[in-house]
Amino acid sequence: MEKRINILETEPEATKAMYGLEGYLAKSDLSKTHKELIKIRASQINGCAYCIDMHTKDALKLGESTQRIFLLNAWREVFDLYTQEERIILALTEAVTLIHQGGIPTDLYAEARAAFNENYLSQILMAIVTINAWNRIAISGLNQPPK
Repeated sequence: MEKRINILETEPEATKAMYGLEGYLAKSDLSKTHKELIKIRASQINGCAYCIDMHTKDALKLGESTQRIFLLNAWREVFDLYTQEERIILALTEAVTLIHQGGIPTDLYAEARAAFNENYLSQILMAIVTINAWNRIAISGLNQPPK
């Protein structure tokens, strides 16, 4: 496998900025479950093996069930495994991650506005944006999960 630049090592100020976003999210009101579902689902869509590995392990440590993690890629097909709030968050994660395919549908945005207050919805969106940035850093550097 080719060796690529490790952006996080060569650009410490960029790394500091990314960890600043993580610090913001750590202090936010987002539940740990919501954060990990966002991180895993976006990483699945983006094909980021490094982040999928990291965040599934983190979710398991937080008490997430293996069943919910295994079925996350097919969450729309499982009717009683994810709450309505989680389903909205997963739909938003997909829409923002795949934003080039038409953005966030108006009906989904309205559903999210009805389910969450402005601050929580903003925090959800920032979590989605942040993991997408991490995915792109890891994938462009060909980061591999530890063995």
